[in-house]
Amino acid sequence: MTQTILIVEDSQELAQLLSDYLGQAGFTTHCLYQGDTVIAWATKHQPDLILLDIMLPGKNGVEICREIRTISKVPIIMVTARVEEQDRLIGLDTGADDYICKPFSPREVVSRVKAVLRRVIDSNSDPDLLHLDAEKYQASINGNSLSLTVVEYNLLALLAESPGRVFSRSQLIERIYQDQRIVSDRTVDSHVKKLRKKISEVHDKELIHAVYSAGYKYEQS
Repeated sequence: MTQTILIVEDSQELAQLLSDYLGQAGFTTHCLYQGDTVIAWATKHQPDLILLDIMLPGKNGVEICREIRTISKVPIIMVTARVEEQDRLIGLDTGADDYICKPFSPREVVSRVKAVLRRVIDSNSDPDLLHLDAEKYQASINGNSLSLTVVEYNLLALLAESPGRVFSRSQLIERIYQDQRIVSDRTVDSHVKKLRKKISEVHDKELIHAVYSAGYKYEQS
């Protein structure tokens, strides 16, 4: 189950370089080269993190970051040639989670991406409640093991990585069934129903919530 990084960079060569390095690190990437296309794409696809250049055609990164922060808490790392302290502060004050100045090492970018994602997950989760073991596909709640199928584990892990974020059924299908098999919305609902039942056997509060006409989210009550 991979995490998606949106790369917003007007240099297609640099965007491809970052995409290659992030891909080698196990991430899925998508590149955009104009600022005025970012909000619509991010709203529809809900990436796990955005690498956002400041100087962009159409709309600059500061405007984009400010607008995204009104609708989403998705982690944002500003990537820019601006090196003045005031420029960095503007980016961070706008809501960016980190700031990288050009020129940079692509390996540094990968490390920063991983660090920000870890920080976000740690700040949004209660480690005493839910524990996930990705190598063994095992999950436990308050020390009580859940007997999950691989699909159920991947579903729980995906939702728990972004507490409060609503995933549509099509997004869940795309992220969980990466072998491109044909899966219906009804199948997703069935997996969610079974997962919620198993959670209810060891925990008295709902963790996976249905959002009417939108999808599902993980949220600790």
